Amino acid sequence: MSMISIKKPLEVSTATTVALGLIGGWVTAKETGIRPLGGVILAAAGVWAGRSWVAKTNVATTAALSSLYLGGFGASHPLAKKIGAWPSVLTVTAAAAGAAYALSDSK
Repeated sequence: MSMISIKKPLEVSTATTVALGLIGGWVTAKETGIRPLGGVILAAAGVWAGRSWVAKTNVATTAALSSLYLGGFGASHPLAKKIGAWPSVLTVTAAAAGAAYALSDSK
């Protein structure tokens, strides 16, 4: 019998996790028509990334990255009305993932 092992917080690529959460959550909600299911993906990725941000950075940086991640999700809706759904999701994902890389993963 094998045990399940999960990556240590310091080994997780939070930029990738953020991208998965924002793009994966949006695609899941869009394709299934079940918006809360997309929210589950978004929340799970946010918790996973947050776990690493706490270990890699400090409380202020973790709070800022968490706010950017959730704020990006919220901002993508009004932005989608101006530039379209995919461009909106990709824009906020690039901003959040880029910040996660710069402030956490590159350390």
